[in-house]
Amino acid sequence: MDRREILGILNDYEEAFQDEAATVQRIRELVENHSDCFDRTCIPGHVTGSAWIVSADLTQHLLTHHRKLNRWLQVGGHADGDSSPFNVALREACEESGMDRFLPVKNSGRLLPLDIDVHSIPARHSEPEHEHHDLRYLLIADRAQEITVSHESHDVRWFTVDQVMSLTDEPGIHRMLRKSNLLLNEMES
Repeated sequence: MDRREILGILNDYEEAFQDEAATVQRIRELVENHSDCFDRTCIPGHVTGSAWIVSADLTQHLLTHHRKLNRWLQVGGHADGDSSPFNVALREACEESGMDRFLPVKNSGRLLPLDIDVHSIPARHSEPEHEHHDLRYLLIADRAQEITVSHESHDVRWFTVDQVMSLTDEPGIHRMLRKSNLLLNEMES
């Protein structure tokens, strides 16, 4: 699999978010040392893609109540061999929300992730504990689309900023909320 695209993304992201260099380096090491980093069978971890979805009027954020992890999270999932984290995020956004029209938000004129994160996934059935090396993209949902709950979730709903803050103490969710608000405010000015 071609890993040049993700390595370029990581370099650009690190340039834009220098304070996140340690996380970038963890993902870079996984990608450089594991040619199968886009496959869920890659242990100790693998690349995943997520979408932080904002409503068309920019007032609400979409979260899904994840069936396996039993908590509210952004939509996202496994690359399953796809070496484009953005394509993975977009595919997962469609599959897990039921919507299919989104505007990707550029950062500094480039299609960069809004956020990156490395987090542990607990062992489950025959799957050992492992890490998700997640690249998260900001998408604005087109108007007049119905959301639907996928088989991977208990629920999917729109939440205001205050609701998101009271719903979860997940640092990655709070970080994406803060970063998206800053980026969207810059776009509006």
